Amino acid sequence: MGRNHARVCRELEGVELCGVVDVNEALAARVGTTYAAPRFASVAQLVETAKPDLVSIAVPTEHHFDVAIQCMEHGVSVLIEKPIASTVEQGEQLIALAAKQGVQLAVGHIERFNPAVMELRRRLDEGMAGRVYQVQTRRLSPYPARIRDAGVVLDLASHDIDLMRYLIGEPVERLFGETASAINSDREDIFNGLMRFRGGAVAVLDVNWVTPKKVRQLTITGARGLFDCNLLSQELFFHENESAPSQWDQLSMLRGVSEGNVIGLRIIRHEPLMAELRDFTDAVREGRPPTVTGHDGVETLRLAREFMRSARALKVQAHEGKPPA
Repeated sequence: MGRNHARVCRELEGVELCGVVDVNEALAARVGTTYAAPRFASVAQLVETAKPDLVSIAVPTEHHFDVAIQCMEHGVSVLIEKPIASTVEQGEQLIALAAKQGVQLAVGHIERFNPAVMELRRRLDEGMAGRVYQVQTRRLSPYPARIRDAGVVLDLASHDIDLMRYLIGEPVERLFGETASAINSDREDIFNGLMRFRGGAVAVLDVNWVTPKKVRQLTITGARGLFDCNLLSQELFFHENESAPSQWDQLSMLRGVSEGNVIGLRIIRHEPLMAELRDFTDAVREGRPPTVTGHDGVETLRLAREFMRSARALKVQAHEGKPPA
């Protein structure tokens, strides 16, 4: 992922790629040569010599905290690939340090910058779906050999947890999670979860690393119809509930459900990573908060950890022969 960050930074107008760092020196050399950027042996050498205004951190999760600390202590703003850190406590420390140092802290929840998601958010804000009843995601993939320090909840489901928070815009009141290990012995690679938001909307998550087909699907069901969003192809459709009040009808009573028109919504496609890094660099330049703040990253991490605790508690109860609470 770091290579993609380097490529995009090289292409961003008004941005200079002033250096790259990787513990794999051969990889750092290749990336540096490809994008005409100096390579450094350590993060400390980068921040002290190149003196960057901002840094993209795309290292394994277990190193997010230490690398971010080194950068921010030198007055450098950071964008950290999700999850923000290994623990909620570490994430909160990063937020506090960013505030103390007066630097920006952004978290790489890239799906917020998917143009189909951006259009979906705009349509939801307009009330096109009416009252939202359910949001459902399917994020299925083959097993990624590059992931060695996190399970599917932290690495993959965190995308959908953040998306649901972003689209529904309400606190989560309760959640329930189940996990399984089909390939790994030390961490989960299958996850199913339920969340209930304060306003009553229910979220359903279906996530795994054991499917020989990549699926990225998001649906939102409301009183006036259903949004169907393909995150890979950046397509968005709205299936009208013909029996519901029209978009401009102020009545809130649901009159029933029947199939209506299917509307393909126009999406102007772009690369989400380019939009994410542009938002981050603009935030640093303008002194404003980024779209995905450290607080967003910590809340998503907290919910992911709660899902994992829920799943562990169920396994303990099953082992002890106790009925589920």
